[in-house]
Amino acid sequence: MSASRYTVSDVMTHTAVAIGREASYKEIVELMHQWKVSALPVLEGEGRVVGVVSEADLLPKEEFRRTEPVLPDQLEEASKAGGTLAEELMSSPAVTVHPDAPVAEAARIMAHKRVKRLPVVNEVGMLEGVVSRSDLLKVFLRPDEELEEEIRLSVLTELMPGAALDFAVQDGVVTLRGRIRDRALVPLLARAIRAVEGVVDVRMELDSAVGTPV
Repeated sequence: MSASRYTVSDVMTHTAVAIGREASYKEIVELMHQWKVSALPVLEGEGRVVGVVSEADLLPKEEFRRTEPVLPDQLEEASKAGGTLAEELMSSPAVTVHPDAPVAEAARIMAHKRVKRLPVVNEVGMLEGVVSRSDLLKVFLRPDEELEEEIRLSVLTELMPGAALDFAVQDGVVTLRGRIRDRALVPLLARAIRAVEGVVDVRMELDSAVGTPV
């Protein structure tokens, strides 16, 4: 099927705020506050990403201000409490994504790595932008009319040509009605529609060719 696929480059912020290895703790906090971001890429040389400083990397300075780490998994965090420069505070290597990666891939990386922002890098690791959780949600701003057109041309026409099907899209929710000959195609059809970027949910109100609800 030829359904369009949004990539990271379609939704990312191309002008990214970044810092160097020698950026101070206070400078990092000020930049995060000024630009309202939760993490900053750390660059070296011509702009290669070598790490990321996030709010989580900065919090140990407050967390362990008066207490000592008591659990083994707190030792790494506590070691950052004494950091004053980006190179001492950053998480490295940085978790990154390429601009041509599907939006879904970026979402999976964020969920798996539990991060809110990803530096977007090219093939040699040079920074091209940043993508955030809110950026990934932009696909759900697509108008219903645009979703209808893509579903009609790229899903139904290719997967179910000639089928007696009707559908409507409201607030990103697709409702499909009509009669379908092969019940086995229903899950495939639902997955294909759900794969269209911006679809919130798919509801099937279908009958089989012999009149049995599907």
